[in-house]
Formats: sequence, C-alpha cells, structure tokens
Amino acid sequence: MKYGIVIFPSKKLQDIANSYRKRYDPHYALVPPHLTLKAAFEANEDQINDIIHELRKIAKRVKPFTLSVYKFSSFAPVNNVIYLKVDPVPELIQLHELMHNGVLEGQPEYAFVPHITIGQQMSNDEHSDVLGRLKMLDIKHEEQVDRFHILYQLENGSWTVYETFLLGEDED
Repeated sequence: MKYGIVIFPSKKLQDIANSYRKRYDPHYALVPPHLTLKAAFEANEDQINDIIHELRKIAKRVKPFTLSVYKFSSFAPVNNVIYLKVDPVPELIQLHELMHNGVLEGQPEYAFVPHITIGQQMSNDEHSDVLGRLKMLDIKHEEQVDRFHILYQLENGSWTVYETFLLGEDED
C-alpha cells in the first residue's frame, strides 16, 4: 500500500490554498492542502506497524511549532508547481530529517523546501501568468502546528488519514 506523511494546516489556511487549488491543481479532489514531510512510499502491513511505532517516537521528540506562510513561489524551471512558501523553522526541519532515518530511511527525491502546493501540471504560459499575479499579493499567515499524519492512498487515488501523531506528547 502507498503511504505519505504530512501536516495539514488549519481550515483557514486550507481555505486560502483551496481557493487556488480548485482551479490550478488537478489533485484538488484527491487530498486536502498539506505540507509533505515524507513523499509517497510503499509499505506492507509488517512494515507499517514498525513505521507507526517510529512515528510515535518522532512525535514525542519534536515540540509544537509555529507554521508561517509568507509568500507565493514556484519550483520552475524544474517543474511548474506554484506553492505557498513555509518558513523552514528548526522544528520543521528536524521533523523532516527524522522522517528519513531509522525504519523510514531513504533519501528524499528533492531537497526539502517546506511548502503547500496550490497549482501544478500547468503549461509554461499559464504558470507564468498565474505566478506573476500571485507574487503581487501580500500573504502572511501564522498558526501553531501540534500534529502530523500518516495517510494512505485509496484505490480511487484519493488519500485518507491512517493515524495522527501529536507533537511533544509524553505518553507510551
């Protein structure tokens, strides 16, 4: 089965992202706006039990933090993805790094650029036009993050929460 690990922002930030995603992101109906901590990966039932155990330990190690969105940006020319840029605070970097060690070991495909995708798979002209308009907007949003989620992919391609992990919790 295919899994991924993400942070879902607040409803307020999801509404902002979705106001663009419904027009510019073909994955709009498959997954809510999110910040990817670990991209999609395959795991069987035995592996996922070990991964869940590891994620519980990771969650205890990382304290809740402030997620700050401060501009629109793009991955062009590598690909035509437009996103909300997230400030790479130390806790977020730590969380991402821990998601690629131990039973989760593996090099990420790309360098970690914390973001929330709002548009992808656009033509060069559309990408340039949309990004130009968005860069003129002033966006500043802050919120507390106290959890992350492991998702799994359903047969129809959509993603749903498998388990949620609270940051900084001291439980066994």
